[in-house]
Amino acid sequence: MEGIKRFFATEDKFARHSGIELVEVGSGWAKASMKIEPFHLNGAKTVHGGAMFTLADFAFAVASNSHGILAMGINTSMSFVKAALQGALYAEAKEQSLNARLASYAVTITDDAGDVVALFQGMVYRKKESIIPVE
Repeated sequence: MEGIKRFFATEDKFARHSGIELVEVGSGWAKASMKIEPFHLNGAKTVHGGAMFTLADFAFAVASNSHGILAMGINTSMSFVKAALQGALYAEAKEQSLNARLASYAVTITDDAGDVVALFQGMVYRKKESIIPVE
């Protein structure tokens, strides 16, 4: 998994630019974090939905590519259930189903108190190529 972790830490430039860090990765799951900065806030002074979506999407991407097969998102949905204001947010992606071509994932975003802030569902199409060699 170190290869997958290294790949996403260096190659996902938008996540890095957004202040997102990969915390852990395993087969079919990943956890990422984002320290809330002033640039993450919207006009209402809460974390912008796009910032939370980016965090969830990154965890989803890592989890879905953790098997070493290139996986591309084909459908997502997200529900925002609580405003986030400060501290950090954590996204944990877990594989729900996996077959040769399709896989689905659930991502839960929580705050520092462990409260659920948002729920994300995503599906990927698994291509016939490797993303990187898996150890």
